[in-house]
Amino acid sequence: MKPVKVGVVGCGVIGPTHMGPAIESPLIELVAVSDLVESRAKAAAAQYGVRKCYVQGDDLIDDPEVEAVVLAVPADGRFALAKHALAAGKHMLTEKPVMMNAKLVRELIQMRGNLTAGCCSLRMRQTDAAVLATQIVTSGALGELRVLQAREIRGCGRKPDAPRPDWRLVKARNGGGILLNWGCYDLDYMLGLCGWQLRPTTVFAQCWTISPHLQEHVWPGSDAETHFVSLIRCEGGAMINFERGEFVAAQTESSWRITGSRGSLQLDMLGRRGSQMVLDETTPEGGVSSRTVWEFGPDNSGYNSSPIVDFAQAIREGRQTDTSLERALVVQEISDAIYASAESGEAVHIDVTV
Repeated sequence: MKPVKVGVVGCGVIGPTHMGPAIESPLIELVAVSDLVESRAKAAAAQYGVRKCYVQGDDLIDDPEVEAVVLAVPADGRFALAKHALAAGKHMLTEKPVMMNAKLVRELIQMRGNLTAGCCSLRMRQTDAAVLATQIVTSGALGELRVLQAREIRGCGRKPDAPRPDWRLVKARNGGGILLNWGCYDLDYMLGLCGWQLRPTTVFAQCWTISPHLQEHVWPGSDAETHFVSLIRCEGGAMINFERGEFVAAQTESSWRITGSRGSLQLDMLGRRGSQMVLDETTPEGGVSSRTVWEFGPDNSGYNSSPIVDFAQAIREGRQTDTSLERALVVQEISDAIYASAESGEAVHIDVTV
């Protein structure tokens, strides 16, 4: 299979997580990188042996040798680059969140045509453990799905020595806070484990910004949420109980479970060392019995390698990525509805399918 000639826009924190796997994969030829900080682009090009180095992402997209681009830049700069890439006939993979809001995602879907385009929020579903969990859930072993619990709380730590990145909790730069930074992973993970068969219809939610006495932990002027809780009803009655927070005045806590009419699956999205995937099954005679179906070892952190490899495979196979723009739209529609519900104090109805 002929390698896909890829260019990566953005050489900051997340860009190199694409570059490393790209140079290791026989499916990919990394031909160009770019960054608005020229010294950072040059350093990345030297580290990964890339021949071409640009400052402007638009110049990289216009390079005729580049077949496909990865957009590893903050959310406020992605839409214009994504439009340019699709208009130039380039396949496109964007970092998460897919865009600032659902309206922008719909515009990209209209532009895409026969090109391959997707989002990196699939990272957590590319581990062997997640593949097994998907097989269990989609096989029907749990019966009719009833409750999906996704709760990830990170207690506030010590005051940081250096300021946090300015984009993380500024609405104008990222579209939102912890919901778009991490919640997109959570939703992609849970919906993907269910084979993308759940159809969300109603969202009721509340969001909170960082507590005033902890303001020194975030960038000055941060206005996005650091904690949210939501209840999402899906067609047929399945409910998603979804909560995530950072800088929370509580001990760190993680709880992931998918419960059906016949059994349940307890799991850990991040595959932390020592955690287990436990399958509960019921019978009329014996009630509930439990067995461990996966144990997470000392290193389950390889999820960053998968998005760009899946992207290249999809291009050569003439298909969309595992998290296509349509699937990313479902995640974004839910996220938008969480914000709308939190603002209005009322349930918000959505109608989106993949």
